[in-house]
Amino acid sequence: MADSFPVLITGSSGFIGGRIAERLLSEGRKVRCYSRREIPALAERGAEVIIGELDDTRRLSAACKGVGTVFHVAGRVGVWGPAAPFFRLNEGGTRAVIGACRRADVARLVHTSSPSVVYNGGDLSGVDESAPLCTVAPCAYPTSKAAAERVVAAANSKLLRTVSLRPHLVWGPGDRNVVPRCLALAKAGRLRIVGSGTNRVDLTHVDNVVDAHLLAEAALAAPDSAAAGRAYFITNGEPVVLWDFINELCEASGIAPVRKHISLPAAMAVGAVLELVWTLMRRREDPPMTRFVAKELATDHFFSIEAARRDLGYNPRVSMAEGMRELAPMLREEFGGE
Repeated sequence: MADSFPVLITGSSGFIGGRIAERLLSEGRKVRCYSRREIPALAERGAEVIIGELDDTRRLSAACKGVGTVFHVAGRVGVWGPAAPFFRLNEGGTRAVIGACRRADVARLVHTSSPSVVYNGGDLSGVDESAPLCTVAPCAYPTSKAAAERVVAAANSKLLRTVSLRPHLVWGPGDRNVVPRCLALAKAGRLRIVGSGTNRVDLTHVDNVVDAHLLAEAALAAPDSAAAGRAYFITNGEPVVLWDFINELCEASGIAPVRKHISLPAAMAVGAVLELVWTLMRRREDPPMTRFVAKELATDHFFSIEAARRDLGYNPRVSMAEGMRELAPMLREEFGGE
């Protein structure tokens, strides 16, 4: 059984990795966290925290010893910047984890990927896993994650079963990225509706993402697993009009709704200029607009989850409406709108 062995989680100081660790600990599982820093909250709950880098072969291999499943959640996220750091962590780090799994005879690897691996510069409307992996994008995040997925699929074998999950726009309590960054820009009056404002997107409640990871682990543990070597889109299965959803968040937070528009070509031009300026100034943080962000804010990106339903038994447990009801009081307290 998958649950009779300890698990190792990379990236457990982050939103998704941390929530996976919390769920497993609550179920009485033995959890090791491989992290670049201490994680007192998880250590206090009984997790073993091992400090290390993904390129530290000896430490990573030792961390994998005796482990049944590795949840590889760590990765570099961003919408701008030199390609080398993205590929070093997303592709190179994944290769290192696979190598450590093999040396330690780990049976299962669940890799956290991203739907951006099928980025094509246009609308992605209800696409499934047959969509080709991207090789060209305005930033290195999609291409580096696509490269990592190829490595994970190629590593699948009878000795090490692998699967990649593609959760989209993960939100919920504890999110410090998707919703808070959006609302901070809206509150500052710096957010614009890009394009027509009618594009539809998928989001995924973090509890559903955790469910998907544990279901993937169980699927890999089953004889003749249909999931082994595959990748799956993971969403709430309830596409929303992006800008309607953003304004619903604004209303819940007491922030004025976003009304001003900018065309996609204009947003792309602004993004290109800011990327150049940020490069010349050698700034490390993401610019407020990039070409990739402009496209993401103006195009459809929602996905079929039928394969995950079929092969993993995945069924989104927390609906968009339930997630909003849960989050709304926290947003109002945090953003303190009038």
